[in-house]
Amino acid sequence: MNKKIFISTGEVSGDLHGSLLSKALLDEAKKKSIDLEICGLGGERMQKEGVKILQDTTSISAIGIWEALPLILPTIIIQKRFYKLLKKYPPDCLILIDYMGPNIKIGTKLKRSKTKIPIFYYIAPQEWAWRIGNNTTTNLIKFSDKIFAIFKKEAEFYKKRGGNVLWVGHPMIDLTKKLPLKKDARTILNLRPDQNIILLMPASRPQELKYILPTFMKTAKKLQQKYPSLVVFIPSCRSTFDEIFKKALRKYQIKGFVISQKDSTKLKPHIYSLTKIALCKSGTVNMELALYGIPQIVGYRVSRVTAFIAKKILNFKVRFISPVNLLVNKLIIPEFVQREFDEKKIFSKSCKILERKSEKIKIKKGYAFLKKELGENGVVQRAAKEIINSII
Repeated sequence: MNKKIFISTGEVSGDLHGSLLSKALLDEAKKKSIDLEICGLGGERMQKEGVKILQDTTSISAIGIWEALPLILPTIIIQKRFYKLLKKYPPDCLILIDYMGPNIKIGTKLKRSKTKIPIFYYIAPQEWAWRIGNNTTTNLIKFSDKIFAIFKKEAEFYKKRGGNVLWVGHPMIDLTKKLPLKKDARTILNLRPDQNIILLMPASRPQELKYILPTFMKTAKKLQQKYPSLVVFIPSCRSTFDEIFKKALRKYQIKGFVISQKDSTKLKPHIYSLTKIALCKSGTVNMELALYGIPQIVGYRVSRVTAFIAKKILNFKVRFISPVNLLVNKLIIPEFVQREFDEKKIFSKSCKILERKSEKIKIKKGYAFLKKELGENGVVQRAAKEIINSII
């Protein structure tokens, strides 16, 4: 039996989740003696798992109106090509992963056409947590045959609005393994017995190099001056970022290392084992660090134009920016956004976390509560099994 699946996703996190789901889909197909072909929009990780990448979309991602302007035309061109392929070579199903703007357009357009392709949405927009304007939604229920929810609140939100929803749990649960011993990690990373790590995860999009990286670098410099035994580690999620991170370390005279994308997966557990505090942008990485119990501070900034339009014109409302805080609707980890995103404030909070046991306990209690909301192991396999069963 031959089957074909198309996947549409973008950005680094979408590529990661697309790769995990693709691997699980191919595993499930093999069990049922199905010859499965997966094609789509994504990146290197998906390609490594056997997906035929029609266009790399990880390099054309941005958050913000102003920041996204240069990427509008390339995105539209890719969407048109992808839509034509869907109609010319209809797959047995289309899986939309995150990538809200482009995926909403693809799903809406496809549903309006006469092409009867089942559409599954995996990792839907977090509409239960934010609103634009007068409580408007993306209307993905209208074109999605099934929504695979990774959050309980997400499942409840779409079910109440008439969606066909299956809560599978958060895929990061499947990736969380026991960390190596600290002494072994120090050997692998070539660190002295007294040395520990400040982890920087500032960017997965080019714009974040401009708006986020400098502030985190200044903070890391101040922390290293106060705590000389702390070494900065920056795992790079894109090979094009490697040299930029290295230049930043030299510019700010910071003692540290950039871990290339190809070495990142292998060395991350060792880095996490020795991390005293992480300074990171908002996103999937916040959930990963929480599952490993690593204290973190989240920061984010977009251009003033984007911030103004979002707040004053679009009436964009969100209480928190980190998925960790959003999920429990409580400030578990500190957030510094826009005007608050300042190295002095982040430095002050970092020192409190590093020095006060009560601060660490507060964060770890929050993490424990969070874990109860994320489901059981086998998340990606559950989603894959349901998808394969639906197309045979």
